[in-house]
Amino acid sequence: MAAEADEPKWEGKATAKLHKPTPQQVWPLLEDFCSFHNWLPTIDTCCKVEGGHAGLVRYCAATLPPPPDGGDGVVKWCHEKLVAMDPTHKLLSYEVLENNMGFKSYKSTIKVTAIEGGDGCQIEWSFLADPVEGLSCDDLVNYLEISLQGMAQNMEKALEAS
Repeated sequence: MAAEADEPKWEGKATAKLHKPTPQQVWPLLEDFCSFHNWLPTIDTCCKVEGGHAGLVRYCAATLPPPPDGGDGVVKWCHEKLVAMDPTHKLLSYEVLENNMGFKSYKSTIKVTAIEGGDGCQIEWSFLADPVEGLSCDDLVNYLEISLQGMAQNMEKALEAS
């Protein structure tokens, strides 16, 4: 137990650029804390469990495909609590509560900013977490980078269609 307390926290971030949408167009898509399944390709469902605004708890889940040798797919899930929402600075922060993914402590901030001297905007997703058994910090950062790129593509498509 003492060794766990001595392990340094993991810290990382991923960014994705959206080429045409402005921060004002992208923020409402993120501000709806329970709509991440619409944007994040790896999430099957995201819904409100309790609360409202800061303090709101959502349930997110993804079904992993069955192993090649047969069997059922595995549902990975977590409850996440919204701890801050700042529409002026276009950022939100949340923490993972109960989960079956191995997170003991995970806090994250997602923010939308304008691209200086150019069109479009950027989404930054940063985190601070306790180490997760079976993963490295680089694995978690790579997962966020891939997920955020897919999220940005889905948002650009939706905004182009509207």
